Amino acid sequence: MGALTARGRDPLARLLRGHRWAAGPTLMSTLASGTAAATTLVIARGTGAAVFGRYSLVMSLALVVSVGMLMSLHYVLLQELPRAAPAARPALVTTALFATLALGAGLAAVAAPLTPLLTAVSGADAGSVWFALALALALTLNQLTESFLRGLARYAFVAALKLAVAGLHLAVTVFSLLVLGVHDASFYLTALIVAYVALALVAVTALPVVPRSWSPALARSLYRHGAYVTVIAALTGVLFGVDVVFLNHWADAADVGVYSVYSGFPRRLLGVVFVEGIGLALFPALATMDKPALLRRVARIAPVAGGVTAVLLFGASAVFFLLMRGQYPYSPALMALSALGIGGHAVFHLYYAALSMDGVRGAKVLIACLAAGAPPALAGQVACVARWGLTGALVSFALTNLLLVAVVAVTAGRVYRRAEIPVPEARR
Repeated sequence: MGALTARGRDPLARLLRGHRWAAGPTLMSTLASGTAAATTLVIARGTGAAVFGRYSLVMSLALVVSVGMLMSLHYVLLQELPRAAPAARPALVTTALFATLALGAGLAAVAAPLTPLLTAVSGADAGSVWFALALALALTLNQLTESFLRGLARYAFVAALKLAVAGLHLAVTVFSLLVLGVHDASFYLTALIVAYVALALVAVTALPVVPRSWSPALARSLYRHGAYVTVIAALTGVLFGVDVVFLNHWADAADVGVYSVYSGFPRRLLGVVFVEGIGLALFPALATMDKPALLRRVARIAPVAGGVTAVLLFGASAVFFLLMRGQYPYSPALMALSALGIGGHAVFHLYYAALSMDGVRGAKVLIACLAAGAPPALAGQVACVARWGLTGALVSFALTNLLLVAVVAVTAGRVYRRAEIPVPEARR
């Protein structure tokens, strides 16, 4: 029995030994993301719920727009750069960078004359739409250049760069609030755009950008590779981003700000845990695991992971809201709704990570599940937000996650269970 237990621990021990290199970059990346999250909280507390509501609306719109500007090339380059020959890497970096600049600028140019239509659809003012377009382009370049550095194994450099920029951004924000007394959302949106662009510009200086290596054929290949992931990103961006737009339409800006503190900030923290905290070591391991076995493990741990996430968030919220004070009143009932939604969101992220590491098959399963769940989820968001405002937004977020988890769990279970059934010789 002891020998069996020891053998069972060997794969885990090998995994930990093989990823010791990730400890330093992971710590710095996590600190950088934590600093960025702290900056958001400083803005929320210092400017008030109404101003922060506009800030959050622009952020939500920018996240949706950036899906179309980026077209998942950051995800593609994370896979292509490590396995490409050194001589081929400048062409990959240059082609992806120039293509993204062209597509991003083109989308912004097309959207500019449509500002009146976009304001009518989103409920945002024209200035917020312009800020969203600029922020989307800056965010796109930030994510793309970061993926270049990660794909080239420059983990320590990109982590240190992120931490430096995040620290400077936090310092500027604190100085502007406490010394200059600035309480304008436009100022802090501009500062965020400058931070993203600064990181991208510094990153480019460390990249093998060779303009002559630009290749239209390579660009088409990269975009074909990212098409499935882009569909997934678009669907998730709408499902988990349009709730702020609905709330802005049926409630006031202060409610949007409060909702962003109750729900938006915990979502960003969850993203930090998955992307920075465990992503560097977890995702490569998931890519090589047997997927039916992996999904069975996810199904077993999902209730525990969701429950622990919800309980920890609810327990930490009392201290968190004590620090916020002011225009962000603490309500145990609202926090319970938020914790339930974030717990479901954590489970959805587990399935998302497992399926996204299974190539086209996993991507197709995710697309089918999101497409099936989107109509009832969005209908529920509209009904809940229109009827109950802030409370309805929290209810609809929880229901959206529970619905998607149910659809993904059932569909993935059936698809991957069939994949394990051996095909009879006569039918091959």
